Amino acid sequence: MGYPALTDKPGAIATATAIRNGEMSPYEAVEAAIARIERLDAHINAVVVTDFDRALERARALTDTGFAADQPLFGVPMTIKESFDVEGLPTCWGHQAYADNIAKADARVVSLLKGAGAVILGKTNVPPDLADWQSRNPVYGRTNNPHDAGRSPGGSSGGAAAAVASGMVACDFGTDIGGSVRVPAHFCGIWGHKSSWGLVPLQGHVHPQLAGRNAHDGALGIAGPLARNAADLRLLVELTRSVPLQASGKPLKDCRALLLLDHPSCPTDAAVRAPIEAAAAELERAGMAIDRASELVPDLATEHAEYMRMLNVAMARGMPGPGGKRASASDWFDMLDLQARSENAWARLFAVYDFVLAPPAPVLAVEHSEGRVFDGPVMINGTQQLGGSTLCWAGLATYPNLPSTVLPVGETGGLPCGMQVISRRWADLDCIAAAESIGTILHG
Repeated sequence: MGYPALTDKPGAIATATAIRNGEMSPYEAVEAAIARIERLDAHINAVVVTDFDRALERARALTDTGFAADQPLFGVPMTIKESFDVEGLPTCWGHQAYADNIAKADARVVSLLKGAGAVILGKTNVPPDLADWQSRNPVYGRTNNPHDAGRSPGGSSGGAAAAVASGMVACDFGTDIGGSVRVPAHFCGIWGHKSSWGLVPLQGHVHPQLAGRNAHDGALGIAGPLARNAADLRLLVELTRSVPLQASGKPLKDCRALLLLDHPSCPTDAAVRAPIEAAAAELERAGMAIDRASELVPDLATEHAEYMRMLNVAMARGMPGPGGKRASASDWFDMLDLQARSENAWARLFAVYDFVLAPPAPVLAVEHSEGRVFDGPVMINGTQQLGGSTLCWAGLATYPNLPSTVLPVGETGGLPCGMQVISRRWADLDCIAAAESIGTILHG
């Protein structure tokens, strides 16, 4: 099927501006988005829970009341990841056993987006337990990549990325603990932001086993937006942040970056390396200082091992995997100590460098498979690699709680390739601004 370029459809801010200027009403914007979903989603299967009747009712009410200046997303239609609670809609995290689990209240992020004037059209597909780089489950089936129906859009926010990339909606909100915002953005050729840990509230984003009970946000995991441009990412972060943020305003030409393309835990496929190297060369021609090695980089193999250990405990809430033993409280505090040392090491690096540039994943969009990507082999440069090792680039920012913005930088064989722009904790707006400047240099 055809795939619309990012510029072929207006973003969230552009839609809100058109509504404010009277070029369309909220009802017309929502009606058009529903029509796009009904036309395109038969081939993609991204928006797996629809709420069209209530969306049209809300859009009609917004149309009748008129534009509200204090609502930056006034009348903007969007979708949200299935794992967020939306009052009156099911939240099952891909499990048949929880298919009838109807949320009694909106997640905090959903409330903030609605308060900003957004109209939620429905929820987008995920893998079971949000634990795969595919978005396929027994309840809603498989989501396809808009660029190639035989490939994954990524996961676990894969339905979100596919909905945005295909032009159904301007934006979505996902979560990320193992690249679940960044990898779908990379696989689908859109923009995504992994926020600093703790920046965006995760209340109302809990496993359905805990439905109706408040739960700790947990380690490592974050909520972050997916969109078709940097300005929309910035607005969505500003609308949902729980602490104040400030941008440095430092021009990209005055910034110093470190490019990392090699990781000791997993090779980087040539299809990923080539577009990022070409992008880096273009940035250097534009005057950006880019180093390719630094003694300040922590031991990445050790960091990856500790990240995977912490990730497995966080995802399972301390329960053992096959052949494993339950993590004790002492084990967990030891992990937190190691994570704090990692945070300090990266803080020392960012005292010298403004940004780290890196792949979001060592591969482009993977072909569909029946098992999880992490449980089987992944082909990289013609050889098989352990699926779990591919999480190395996701952990680069996740383990030390850093922000990372992914932007599309090129393609190989018709499949898009993204790049991470990582910086110090709470420098979310700087990451987005740098990615925006990089995108302007690369794409005009």
